[in-house]
Amino acid sequence: MSLSIIYTRAQLGVDAPLVTVETHLSNGLPSLAIVGLPEMAVRESKERVRSALINSGFEFPNRRVTINLAPADLPKQGGRYDLAIAIGVLAATGQIETDKLDVSEFIGELALTGELRPVAGVLPTAISTIKDGRCLFVPDANAEEASMAGSSKVFPARHLSQICQHLKSTETLEPVNLTTRCVTGQESLPDMADIKGQFQARRALELAAAGRHNLLFYGPPGTGKSMLSSRLPSILPRLSNEQAIEVASIYSLAGIQRQGDAMMCAPFRSPHHTASSVSLVGGGAQPKPGEISLSHHGVLFLDELPEYARSVLEVLREPIESGEIRISRASASLIFPADFQLIAAMNPCPCGYSGHPTVNCTDTPQQIANYRRKLSGPLLDRFDLHVEVASQPASVLLSANQDSERSSEILNRVRAARDLQWARQGKLNSALSGHEIGQYCGLKDDMRSFLESAMDRMALSARAAHRILKVARTLADLQGSESIEMLHLSEALAYRGLDRKSEV
Repeated sequence: MSLSIIYTRAQLGVDAPLVTVETHLSNGLPSLAIVGLPEMAVRESKERVRSALINSGFEFPNRRVTINLAPADLPKQGGRYDLAIAIGVLAATGQIETDKLDVSEFIGELALTGELRPVAGVLPTAISTIKDGRCLFVPDANAEEASMAGSSKVFPARHLSQICQHLKSTETLEPVNLTTRCVTGQESLPDMADIKGQFQARRALELAAAGRHNLLFYGPPGTGKSMLSSRLPSILPRLSNEQAIEVASIYSLAGIQRQGDAMMCAPFRSPHHTASSVSLVGGGAQPKPGEISLSHHGVLFLDELPEYARSVLEVLREPIESGEIRISRASASLIFPADFQLIAAMNPCPCGYSGHPTVNCTDTPQQIANYRRKLSGPLLDRFDLHVEVASQPASVLLSANQDSERSSEILNRVRAARDLQWARQGKLNSALSGHEIGQYCGLKDDMRSFLESAMDRMALSARAAHRILKVARTLADLQGSESIEMLHLSEALAYRGLDRKSEV
């Protein structure tokens, strides 16, 4: 047989399109040509494949070898095609059996010795392969990641010769052990009990967790803004199996593995304020997910918010609303999911002590205005909650008798509030559309007049008003109330600190 057809998968965003590896042997001077829009790493695979076959005890054909990676208009990057190319050469030369190749796919990079090295993006590949009813051969280092696809048709191997023996039925490979992906217990997370005082900020954090609202903390340095934010994951419900697989797929594309208890916990990403817009939203010559996609179904925490470049912050506006980011390149347009909760922290002024009870602020009004102007109005509108984290007296911070509520107790209330939301509207309050806000966040006449007056006085936009209603609905859910009351609405308005004219 001088022609073989092998199946593998490309990496295109979170998708894994099928790639057919066609290998043809013909008479002529010995050569190996790879066609089908391969980039440099793919073209170099012919040298890796040649050495891997020889060092594994196989013969490399002394003929003209042409390998076509179809479809030809799909860009191919990386060493993920090495294993499929090697199997194609062996099948075309009759050195392995071909009866199992129609129901198999292969992915992995080859070392010169024939050993298999891990590649990125194995989980999306495994999911797509299983959907098409084929089995998948992967490097042993990718076994745990591939097992998340939940199929016993994934076969890990350490060496090319092991796969060949399996295809010859002389030594059968063991499929992945699906029990390895079972997660028990709770990952060790920072606990809310560590927070002394700051009752309003703790309340706001619980509120943000219950309705998945975006939250901005502001206040002097050292008051606990970052400490509070880092404890949000401890009061967030664990991910569902479907959500965990979505998140793991994105991390797989970035070459990161989520293992053990961490796989079921909401991701928490905290990029440095020197991060570029590309690192935040994703991209590059070979587009990869950015921090907002790595925060999918989790939290993106931006500390020292005004220190980020304004151009970087502005790119967040669209994905906050849409829950995805589209990256367009000449070769393709990719969509990465980015359904994240935004938590941020900032000082009230450049020196940090504006409004501090004991420390004088050294900034001029113009400097403070310029500092806050780094955050645009549209970006501030996208925060449901603006909460001041004030300086605490030493008696509170050093008190040995103060018992703060633990994260586990708060988590129970958050779960109960979320269960109410799912039962009532099939989504969390933060995801309510304009029509649904009118349906589920209705106000009495006196409350509507109160909100209208507040909007005029605080110069609130329509988006800010909608977010106030969503927060009020979450406050009602935390209390178990069927309708929004004046107490809930007034508390929701109190969480718009940076919208008050006296604060600007």
